[in-house]
Amino acid sequence: MQVTYLSKVAAALFISLVVATGCTSYSAPSSASQENTADTTLAANPCASASPCASASPCAAPAAVETATAETIRYFVDDDNLAIRGTDPVAYFTQGGPVAGSADFTHTWNNATWQFSSAENRDLFANNPEQYAPQYGGFCAWAVSQGYTASIDPNAWKIVDGKLYLNYSRGVQRQWEQDIPGNVSRANANWPGVLADS
Repeated sequence: MQVTYLSKVAAALFISLVVATGCTSYSAPSSASQENTADTTLAANPCASASPCASASPCAAPAAVETATAETIRYFVDDDNLAIRGTDPVAYFTQGGPVAGSADFTHTWNNATWQFSSAENRDLFANNPEQYAPQYGGFCAWAVSQGYTASIDPNAWKIVDGKLYLNYSRGVQRQWEQDIPGNVSRANANWPGVLADS
């Protein structure tokens, strides 16, 4: 009886710790008494239900990573702090390929300077940067799918489902294109966690 009471107190303390630090992977502690095992496991493991960590992947990452916003994502920049090496991100969508940006048309967003080929493109980006900014902070999409970050070549690009993906080189892009859905899925699972390791 006293062991069961202490087990419930320990489970309550564990719940408080997990909720305070975010969801983590969980293994139920072994117990001499298996009384009410299902209820105890569900109560002690907030990741066992859809709430509070409802996501497509297991609750393996802290809530802060799960809810990262565009404002907290670090973008790949060159030595001059230029995103996409100074290439106009809007041009991929409106002109069908990379176009060099100009220092005359810039916009600062997410601690990066974005250059554009025209004031019109700059304004389109400024009004909705998430629509035009490359996925995975402008890092190589293949690298992120493999669990790390790498720089990009603005000429190694592809728009898939209205999103811009960049790669390290055209050779790496060909490798990425062999399984775009699978690579995107893996990269989505790795992003933005790979930033912590880079």
